[in-house]
Amino acid sequence: MRWFRKPILERDNRFDSCILRLNDKRHRMINNKNNQQMSIGGAIVFRDFRGKRQFLLVRTKEDGDWEIPKVIVRKGESSVRSVIRLTSEQGGMTTRVLEEAGRFTATTVLNGKSVPQKFYYYILLQKGGSSELIGFLEYKWLEYGEAVKRVPLKREKEMFKLGREVLKQWEKTHKIKLY
Repeated sequence: MRWFRKPILERDNRFDSCILRLNDKRHRMINNKNNQQMSIGGAIVFRDFRGKRQFLLVRTKEDGDWEIPKVIVRKGESSVRSVIRLTSEQGGMTTRVLEEAGRFTATTVLNGKSVPQKFYYYILLQKGGSSELIGFLEYKWLEYGEAVKRVPLKREKEMFKLGREVLKQWEKTHKIKLY
């Protein structure tokens, strides 16, 4: 089931798509005494460069693995807004959210307590910006096959596959030019 189905308008406003979900309380970080939950937004960013489609992978730690860029959703913020914030503030680029790619849940341990996590992944088109992504330790633009090989986590491989399928479907149903 996908909830992010409204068509995106052809305006050049990078926040067009996130305005649709700002008042949706289900996708905001829940932070209370009894049920603490973390919401995390993932950005499957792609670009068409010299006739080839490339996807963004980042490394956030010296000894860390390559991964899809992710960000913790702030209190009062939607998961869509958080991925736009991630790409603009850390990535220094202008992006456009096309569609939700998928979601999953996990659990992590913080301060000795088990905390549920909800991950929301979105497909984003890089529209412009710097060629230098300053907010990440390292970054690479890779074609689909190479990107899937580089991410070690099974769930991220699955998100890439789902994202690719959703993107193909999106391109069939929308007559809006990507550029």
